Amino acid sequence: MQALDDIALLQQYVDHGSEQAFATLVTRHIDRVYSVARRHTGDPHQAEEITQAVFVILAKKSRCLGKQVILAGWLYQTARLTALTFIRGEIRRVRREQEVCMQNAFNENESEVWTQIAPLLDTAMARLNETDRYALILRFFYGMSMNDIGATLGASEDSARMRIHRALEKLQNYFSKQGIHSTTAAITGAVSNHSVQAAPVVLAATTTALAVAKGASASASTTTLIHGALKLMAWTKAKTAIVAGAIVLLAAGTTTVAVKEIAAHRPQIWQQGFNVLITDKVPPQVTILPSLPSQSNHAAGSHNGKMLGVGQSIPEIIMAAHGYQFHLAQLSFPTTVPQGKYDYIANLPTGQAEALRAELKRQFNLVAHLETNVVDYLVLKVRSRNAPGLKRASLPFSGSEQDDSYSAHHQTLWSLVDYLAEHLGTVVIDRTGLAGNFDIDFSWDKTPEGLKTALLEQTGLELVPAKEPVEFLVVEDVNHPVVGIGAALAIDGQTQQLKITGVYPGSPAAQAGLSVGSVIRSIDGVPVADKNLSECVRLIRGQAGTKVQLEVIIPNERKTNLVELIRRKIQL
Repeated sequence: MQALDDIALLQQYVDHGSEQAFATLVTRHIDRVYSVARRHTGDPHQAEEITQAVFVILAKKSRCLGKQVILAGWLYQTARLTALTFIRGEIRRVRREQEVCMQNAFNENESEVWTQIAPLLDTAMARLNETDRYALILRFFYGMSMNDIGATLGASEDSARMRIHRALEKLQNYFSKQGIHSTTAAITGAVSNHSVQAAPVVLAATTTALAVAKGASASASTTTLIHGALKLMAWTKAKTAIVAGAIVLLAAGTTTVAVKEIAAHRPQIWQQGFNVLITDKVPPQVTILPSLPSQSNHAAGSHNGKMLGVGQSIPEIIMAAHGYQFHLAQLSFPTTVPQGKYDYIANLPTGQAEALRAELKRQFNLVAHLETNVVDYLVLKVRSRNAPGLKRASLPFSGSEQDDSYSAHHQTLWSLVDYLAEHLGTVVIDRTGLAGNFDIDFSWDKTPEGLKTALLEQTGLELVPAKEPVEFLVVEDVNHPVVGIGAALAIDGQTQQLKITGVYPGSPAAQAGLSVGSVIRSIDGVPVADKNLSECVRLIRGQAGTKVQLEVIIPNERKTNLVELIRRKIQL
C-alpha cells in the first residue's frame, strides 16, 4: 500500500541518502502540497516557493518522523502551516491602505459549490481532529479506497467509511455556519474534482534537488520561510499540548467555558493576511474581532464597496464606519473606548458603513453624532507645484512615518493629513484638491515650525491658519447615557450663534417646546457669545435631576424666553 511505500522510501532516504527514493516521494505528493499552497496564496509562483520549502522541511525532519506517520497527512499540515507563515511574512511588508492584486486561483468553469468553499476548505479541515483530517486527505486528495484508508489508519473498511461520513458532516456544518448551505454529496464532488491541481512539470525536479541539499542553495526568502514554518510547527505542537492539558484540568465543570474561550479566538480566513479580494470569496458578514497575536500588519481598504481592515484601533474602525469623512483629530471621545488592535470585515451586498456602525454599537456600545465647533485649525493648500518631495505615484506601495521624516509611496494625502495633525497637535483640513496617489518624501527637525517649513520647501504644500466651524464626530457609550436636555447643538458658521440642530423625542428639550433653529443666548445666566461649542455643552450637561436655565429665542418668535429644564439621562 502507498502508506507503507511512503515509509519505506523515507527510510531509504534516511538510512542511505537515496535521492531516487526522495524524488519518488516528491513526485507522489507534490501536486497535493502545491494545491494547498495555491489555495492559500492564489499565486502560482508563491505556491512553488512554499512547495519547495515544505519538502526541504521534510528532508530536515525525516529522521524525526516515526514509522507510524501518515506522510500524506503530515505533508498537508506542513503545507498549511508553511503557507500561513508565508502570508504573515508578506503582510509585514505593508503598513497602511493597500490592495493586493491576487491572481485568481480558481478556474472559471468550477462549480458554484467549489467557488464558495475553496477559500474556507483548509480552515475547515484544520478544525477536524487529526484522524478525521487524514481520512479525508487520503480519500479525496489521494483517491485511496476505503479498504486502504482503513488499513492505513489501523481500522476496518466500515470504520473508515463512517469516519469519512462524519468528517464530511463536520465540514458541512462548518460551511453552513459561514453561510454556505450545501449537501455532503455536493461537497464530496467539489473536493474530489477540484482540490488537487497539477504542479508545474519542472517543479518536482527543482524541489528534489533543493530538498536533498537540505535547502543549502535556497534563496534568502525561502530560507526565511523554512525557519518561520519550523517555528510555527513547533508552536502549534506545543499549543495543542497546552490546550489538551487545559481541557483535562477544567473537565470538572468548566470545560464549556474553556471551549468557548478557545473557539472565540480561532482565526478567520479573512484575518490571515490582508487581501481585500477575499471580501468577494467569504460569506457576507459584518464582523469585528481582536487581531491575531501574530498580526503585525496595519492596513485597511475596500474592494467594490466591501471593506476590510487588520490591525486597526477602535477609532480607526469608527473612521471607516463613517466613510473616512473625519480624521483622527476630528474624533472626540467623552467616553473610554476599548484599547488594542482589531480586524474587521463588512462585505454585505450594500450598506457596509451603516452595518459597521451598527456592529460597533452592538459589540462595544459605541455610537457617534456630529457636533460643529468654531476652532483654530490648519488648512493644507498647494503653494507651489513640481516640488521634489511630492510627485505623482510611480513607485511601489510603501510607507514610513518617523518623528523626523515622512515617506509614503503610492498613497493618497489622507495619511499625510493624519501625520501632520498628530505632530502639530491640531486639526488639519485638506483643501489641496489633489486626488489620486502620490509619492511623498520629506524630513524635518522635530520642531513644529521646522515641520511646516520642510513641508513647504520639500513638497510645495503649505499650512495656513484658519478659524471656522469644523465638524467633529463625538463618540459615546450607549450604556453610559449622556445627562443633559436632549438637544443637538452647533455654532452657526455665519452668525456665530449657538443653535439647536436636533431634538430627541420625549427629551426635556422636546417637552419644553424647543425646536430646531432655536438660538441659545445664555446658560444659567452665562452668555455664550464668546464660548466655543465644547464649553457650551459642558455648561448644559450636569447631574441627572438638576435644573438648567436657558435664555432662548425660538424660531418665529422675536422675544427671548427663559426656559427651565431638568437634566436627565438621554439614551442616544
